[in-house]
Amino acid sequence: MDINTALILLQDGITSGAVYVLLAVALVMVFTVTRIVLVSQGEFIVFSVLTVAAYQQGLPPGAVWIVAGAAVIATAMEVGVRLQERSCSGLGTRVLVLLVIPLCCAGFSRFGVDQGSPYWIQCASAVALVTSMGPAIYRIAFKPLAEATPLVLLIAAIALHLLLLGLGLVVFGPEGSRLPEFAFQAPRIGSLALSAQGIVVVSISAVMIGVLYLLFDRTLLGKALRATAVSRTGAQLVGVSPGLAGELSLTLAALIGAASGILIGPITTIYYDSGFLLGLKGFVGAIVGGLGGYGLAAMGSLVVGLMEAFASFWASPYKEIIVFTLIVPVLMWRSVRDPHVQEEEQ
Repeated sequence: MDINTALILLQDGITSGAVYVLLAVALVMVFTVTRIVLVSQGEFIVFSVLTVAAYQQGLPPGAVWIVAGAAVIATAMEVGVRLQERSCSGLGTRVLVLLVIPLCCAGFSRFGVDQGSPYWIQCASAVALVTSMGPAIYRIAFKPLAEATPLVLLIAAIALHLLLLGLGLVVFGPEGSRLPEFAFQAPRIGSLALSAQGIVVVSISAVMIGVLYLLFDRTLLGKALRATAVSRTGAQLVGVSPGLAGELSLTLAALIGAASGILIGPITTIYYDSGFLLGLKGFVGAIVGGLGGYGLAAMGSLVVGLMEAFASFWASPYKEIIVFTLIVPVLMWRSVRDPHVQEEEQ
């Protein structure tokens, strides 16, 4: 391997790692706030990419029906619970979040965007459509189990992943799609030609990480999420609803996943079942970072991206195995360092 090849692999690794950073941050956020390992994080990527691909091909986006169906079911569940409790306080806001906004996003995606629309409008519409799934998914799959053990929540997350996987096959079909690349003249560093796509991916990822930092550090909603992550009981005592915090975390995770899809879509071909592997790589990065801190999760995700890039050069058929094997020594080291782990009372 010469120096130019190493620099190209380093560039590819940082580009992939930047996307895995976003996925790892989303997984850590959801886990710390809700104790849910969001196995279906990768499905947000898939739905975003394949929705834009449907626009590009002049086809109606199949995700519209998934979003509309989830919105109706979530609203029916919310209204049913309110009728049992005989409480209508805040019901209008809940209907707005669970039904009206998703249906507006679905309607705009179905009738307001077509093959001739500008690419940025297609991407923005897909991101908005997928993001609107977040509150409905939390209401249907996780809110009824909010007080359950982490094992039960993991089983529910796996069931949700399998459901979304099947729905993805039905509405999108088995064919894969790749989005058009961002085209502009990339600069050169010596003999190395930088990738225009890599520059866009790293830049947008850095901006999103900065926005998330400001959200968590400077806004009331971000502080509410941090308080819930520290202690659900303590958050309730100061007026923070763990249910609303969980819903917000799922919405942010859907937004991050949808935006990550727009970034990674031009790099690799996405199929209906590609989300699991992509989400798993973000999960490996989060585990390497300890599944508890955003900074360490980001560093772990960059390690995953770099290892994947160099493994594809040295042992391409085994690159997935090499990446996923990275989690084994990390877990062994953590088990030796902390041999007695007791679940903290929330």
